[in-house]
Amino acid sequence: MKIKHDECTISQDMYYLMERLFPICRSITGDGVRITLNILKELIPEIAINEVPSGTQCFDWTVPDEWNIKDAYIITPTGEKIADFKVSNLHVVNYSEPVDRSLTLEELNKHLYSLPELPHAIPYVTSYYYRRWGFCLTDQQRKQLQPGNYRVYIDSALKAGSLTYGELVIPGETREEIFLSTYVCHPSMANNELSGPVVTTFLALWLMSLPKRRYTYRIVFIPETIGSIVYLSQHHKELKQNVYAGFNITCVGDQQTFSYLPSRQGNTISDRVARHVLKHIFPNYLEYTFRDRGSDERQYCSPGIDLPMASVMRSKYGTYPEYHTSLDNLNFVTPEGLSGSYTALLHCLQCLEFNQILHTQCYGEPQLGKRGLYPTIGVRNPQKRLRDMMDVLAYSDGNHDLLSIAEKIETPLWELITLVNTLKEHNLLNENKYHNSTMTVMNEYV
Repeated sequence: MKIKHDECTISQDMYYLMERLFPICRSITGDGVRITLNILKELIPEIAINEVPSGTQCFDWTVPDEWNIKDAYIITPTGEKIADFKVSNLHVVNYSEPVDRSLTLEELNKHLYSLPELPHAIPYVTSYYYRRWGFCLTDQQRKQLQPGNYRVYIDSALKAGSLTYGELVIPGETREEIFLSTYVCHPSMANNELSGPVVTTFLALWLMSLPKRRYTYRIVFIPETIGSIVYLSQHHKELKQNVYAGFNITCVGDQQTFSYLPSRQGNTISDRVARHVLKHIFPNYLEYTFRDRGSDERQYCSPGIDLPMASVMRSKYGTYPEYHTSLDNLNFVTPEGLSGSYTALLHCLQCLEFNQILHTQCYGEPQLGKRGLYPTIGVRNPQKRLRDMMDVLAYSDGNHDLLSIAEKIETPLWELITLVNTLKEHNLLNENKYHNSTMTVMNEYV
């Protein structure tokens, strides 16, 4: 199956979008999320932006007050401005309450955060549900602070507002849905934040470019944790009824490896597809268990919800030193890393779109030669495509889906699409009409 995109152009376009989004100070609420979603909406006008008021009860959680920040810094005893929010938005503990006061170094240290193990990195620290204020700086800089009086200033606001999220529904030929979720709540970090919404945006553009889709696609851009809880509280009944497969998309920007984290059940169609794709594109991928969860799969796969959500990632959150620091920057991710993840997830969607249960239309092995599908002269070793054709026909007994056949014959499912369509055109294969999760996929996908 050919991708109808120039992958080189896509990789550069994704990286450019990341560069544009990187400076924005995002949090679980606030104008940073709105600005981010409105930029994505420039590319996809169909994205609906929704607001959920502060104080709204969502399962066991409550939407918090909205947080916005204009400025923050520390003035040293010598008059130097440090921990300047306008230099790096990671310098301020996310969700800090406003403060304007003078205090000693001993008092200030109670509000400072640094990483001795990464002396040149600014850590990312949050306090969403407990009122406090604080600053983050490199450990090297912290050790250089001298005794004396410091002025601390944070111009922020915490007040009733709303939580903002984006939603895109791309109609298909069935009500069954593929659910894609990514988060837009972190400030300036590249792999563990922006890579997810950037790659997801371009997957949405690809899906919208298709003339037809078997499944309906529901795509959300939400704040992590509280956003998925809010969304589930509003939509869990229809999600449980309609979602056939799904992926939580995060940490897809670097080039170090590929990773896979399964759903809680571990054997859903999403899990099967993820393993199939990664086995073919990056055989040495790292497979985690659901006990290693840490993103929104916690909510989507929770008991009572149990959506078939898996994660295909690059370096998994929490496993690389740059995670949740200023070192997770635009140098850590690459256009090639983004493009590789885009292709991997696109193959996952292709596998879902084209997977179907097939059965042959004749008894015995069909005569392919008279249909121009077999060499008219016998050869010692038939080419792989011919072998794949024969194998697909051999296993198309109405009991195997194409994904399981692709696994048996050790061929990527997406490489079988043209072949299957050819066999259908010659009335040698037909889709099992009794399988309620598949439909004929048109040649336009090829």
